[in-house]
Amino acid sequence: MCGIAGIITATCSAEPDKQIREIQAMTGALAHRGPDGEGFWKDESNQVYFGHRRLSIIDVSPAAAQPMQYGNRFTIIYNGEIYNFKELRESLLATGYRFATASDTEVILAAYQEYGVSCVEQFDGMFAFAIWDAEKAELFLARDRMGEKPLFFTWQERRFLFASEMKALWAVGVPKKPDPHQVLLYLGAGVTGISLHPEQSFYQDIFQLPPAHRALLKIGNGIWGQLESERYWDLNSTRPVAPDRWHPTDEFRALLKESIRKRLRSDVPVGSSLSGGVDSSSIACLVKELGAENWTGFSALFPGFEKDESGLIMEFTSQLGIRSVTCTPTVEDLLSNLDRMLYHQEVPVESASALVQFKVMELAASEGVTVLLDGQGADELLGGYDSYIHWFLQELWRTGPRSEFKKELKAFTAHGWTGGWGWRNRFAAWFPQVAQEQLIKKQANAVERIPYINVNYLEAGFRKEQLYKPLVTSLQDILYFDLTMGRLPELLRYADRNSMAFGREIRLPYLQPNLMELAAGLPSGQKMQHGYTKWVLRDSMKEQLPASIAWQKRKIGYEPPQASWMQDARMKQKIFAARELLVDRGIFQKRYLDRPIGDTGTNQVYDWRVLVLGTLFAT
Repeated sequence: MCGIAGIITATCSAEPDKQIREIQAMTGALAHRGPDGEGFWKDESNQVYFGHRRLSIIDVSPAAAQPMQYGNRFTIIYNGEIYNFKELRESLLATGYRFATASDTEVILAAYQEYGVSCVEQFDGMFAFAIWDAEKAELFLARDRMGEKPLFFTWQERRFLFASEMKALWAVGVPKKPDPHQVLLYLGAGVTGISLHPEQSFYQDIFQLPPAHRALLKIGNGIWGQLESERYWDLNSTRPVAPDRWHPTDEFRALLKESIRKRLRSDVPVGSSLSGGVDSSSIACLVKELGAENWTGFSALFPGFEKDESGLIMEFTSQLGIRSVTCTPTVEDLLSNLDRMLYHQEVPVESASALVQFKVMELAASEGVTVLLDGQGADELLGGYDSYIHWFLQELWRTGPRSEFKKELKAFTAHGWTGGWGWRNRFAAWFPQVAQEQLIKKQANAVERIPYINVNYLEAGFRKEQLYKPLVTSLQDILYFDLTMGRLPELLRYADRNSMAFGREIRLPYLQPNLMELAAGLPSGQKMQHGYTKWVLRDSMKEQLPASIAWQKRKIGYEPPQASWMQDARMKQKIFAARELLVDRGIFQKRYLDRPIGDTGTNQVYDWRVLVLGTLFAT
């Protein structure tokens, strides 16, 4: 896990001293991502400049430092981990390759020489890397399947610049200009990112390589300014599993256990984020089953808050015999850490849950644990949110026996689901395209009706044609959307920036490719059954987990008492200051300053978004 930065110039020997100073500035802006060392490299023509900040995880020796060269031809800078590097190393050794280190970085280089751009299809891991091929004079860029690791780029003064975070680009004068369309989407709908244009960042003229994409920049043939990119993997292309695998309890559990086994590979201490939920608890159970010793779980508690999970956490850690280290984030932490957290996030966050994760990462750093396993991705993969239940019921209503629909509706209601069922659900089940259009219209209305928005800013910035909602005919349709375009990309950004702010690494076992492909191919009844979400996970872990966790009926996660925090007088002062800044920038009308700070409901949602946006713009 590291920070990478690069400069490619259109011509040889283009002010090499300047390029060296600027690659150092870019790398310096990423120092938090790699506190264990730094390295620089330029090619002989003074056309390629690489910078790297190192967080040592696998092979911590100096030999594994980057930029790393291989075969007098390839040079790499790399951020991430390849979990199956040992297996790949063995197969490459069998074909005649030799290695000078025990690192996964060198395995990537050998795999690139052996398989070319298809090497990424061999990797089970999280990664963003750049490889310079001196023989072909071309740059190869790649990003992991789900986009766990970031990679941003821009064009400036006949230079191609790329880096792990946008602040490295800003460090060398790339303008920091928020995209008005995305500002409006966030204020009105809480959305960050444009589903139909994943290459666009939150800022104008700064782009990102989308997840599951690879790209080539060829400069040896005289062509400049063209980045050739393509998608190399898509979960949506997964075929439904065969009927003899429709009860995959043992297979699912085996794949999850194997994923965890590989993600335990580390030369530094490993622990886990731990809530009272089934996702993180399942990981901890399997870690213990794999024989890991001195395991530590890191948790956030909120004593007295109705959604506090401290009781379940204490019950579980006591039963499993693992060390539990906790923190209790407060409004004081929000007041003192919001600026710093948003500096690292670079784009808006939808709730204070991001701050809770930030504090958990800080806790892990204080305990000297560098790597943490985390349960992110399970909810989107297996239908873990209550909001998915009505999509599941609509699928049953449209395709299944009504008796099955009635049974599941009754079971979910008995378990406390209050989503309800009515004519709108039946209509959406029978006419999904109309439902899709209505959801897009609803989002457009949410943006156009932002209270006190400056009409000129709205009309100039809002691109209604870029709004998108999925066509949902099955539960898997909405899960695919949230895995690739909706909830998960945002959560993965939280995880990367919050962990790297403290030089920590988060690993996500539920995002192992074979496990995701199995889950995506399962019928919906294996994801929701008998009134429970994430059925296959619960069923596969029911013998190991306490019943209170395996069969709990509520979904919480890192949810703090944000509503009460927002009532603090000091928070209201910060909200008002944020309003003033956004009024000065022409985003809101001046009369917005006369509106009282909201106490509950919708008004408080707007206040949070204004607070975040104003704080972000001020950093």
